[in-house]
Amino acid sequence: MKIGDLDVKQRDVLYRLIVSQLIYDGHTDLAVTCQKVLRPLHPAPACPPSDRLLHIVKMGIKCEEDSLESRQLNAEVVTPGSGIDLEYETEVQTISAEAALYETCYVTAHKGPCRAASFHPSGQLIATGSDDASIKILDVERMLAKSATPAEIIAMETPQQQMENHPVIRTLYDHVGEVTCLDFHPFHQILVSGGSDFSIRFFEYSKPSVKKAYKSIQEAAAVTCLSFHPGGDYILTGTEHSTLRLYDVNTFQCFVSSDPKDQHKGPLTDVNWSPNAKLFVTCSRDGSMKIWDGVSQKCISTLIDAHKGEELCSAVFSRNSKYILSSGKDSLVRLWELSTNRCLIVYTGAGATGKQEHKSRAAFNHTEDYVLFPDEKTTSLCCWDSRNAERQKLLSLGHNGVVRSIVHSPTGPAFVTCSDDFRARFWYRKATTD
Repeated sequence: MKIGDLDVKQRDVLYRLIVSQLIYDGHTDLAVTCQKVLRPLHPAPACPPSDRLLHIVKMGIKCEEDSLESRQLNAEVVTPGSGIDLEYETEVQTISAEAALYETCYVTAHKGPCRAASFHPSGQLIATGSDDASIKILDVERMLAKSATPAEIIAMETPQQQMENHPVIRTLYDHVGEVTCLDFHPFHQILVSGGSDFSIRFFEYSKPSVKKAYKSIQEAAAVTCLSFHPGGDYILTGTEHSTLRLYDVNTFQCFVSSDPKDQHKGPLTDVNWSPNAKLFVTCSRDGSMKIWDGVSQKCISTLIDAHKGEELCSAVFSRNSKYILSSGKDSLVRLWELSTNRCLIVYTGAGATGKQEHKSRAAFNHTEDYVLFPDEKTTSLCCWDSRNAERQKLLSLGHNGVVRSIVHSPTGPAFVTCSDDFRARFWYRKATTD
């Protein structure tokens, strides 16, 4: 609830309470100024001393806390397992399948290299972005249904049925350059995208007829990474410039750290909020990874040469916000403990046939039992046990080009791979029956 949502009478009362509180706190000059601005023609008398404003503030804070708690509970309901926690774990039985057991269920093609993807927090939608400046939104249930339907049944569908059953539910066009990054709003039907055209665009995908963004932000450089705040009110933005931006989603006001020393020395390659919203992480081509305070937007820790001087490609938090999983152009994936700022585990084996040339992401699976990272030269997927770095079987991804992005579902055994062969593949671990 914002002040603008109140009617005239409610705003009148609230403003009077604020002005009166300023008077009682000794800020008479400020109170008079506010009174002149708020009610220049019909000045209202100050309210008598009361604790009504205090009660209003307390109620507002409680509503916010209840709302956040409800959102966290909802997230826990759909997210299986307890996630990785090396502090208390000894021998943990994995509850999910390794990547080699997943199968391709659907393939969608763009008209240019496909290099960006994002899962909706519910796991029910996927967005893919391409060098052809287009964005596709796909329905997971429709993809699974299509893969389970015999070809002869599909051939008998009417044009109307084909449209109703088609996995691609939206195709969005508003960028004039490559779509480099995507993220879904945690609660509203809004998709945000960043592009090489120096723009950030907001799409309201609930409306079938909408192809264009309802709001855009013009940046000073190509946008490389985006991350919605878990509460949905802010969005972090990284570009080819070294300065990190934070935007208010409601006002689109931009914030940057007041200390220039907080910033990286090279373009940003990834940025992500921690699930508890207390921290966020950035990484850069300068080889460093920075941990930031989520409230003050101050850098609280810098890991220089996190991947031995190589460019960092990605950095994501574990579900409990205790660890960060990073990947670099050294083809290594590292697990960092935030409480000590030290690397606990290094996942090796990718990049054995040659140096990695392109940026690619590492990801946890939905239970955080496994770590996934594509091998650039062989276009296969490397998979490790997240707790002991034991290498699992390789999965051939079937792409005819470099795999530029892999994003795993937050809720189930599914992931999507994007490649320079213009295609995005949807992978799923189908249930087995004895």
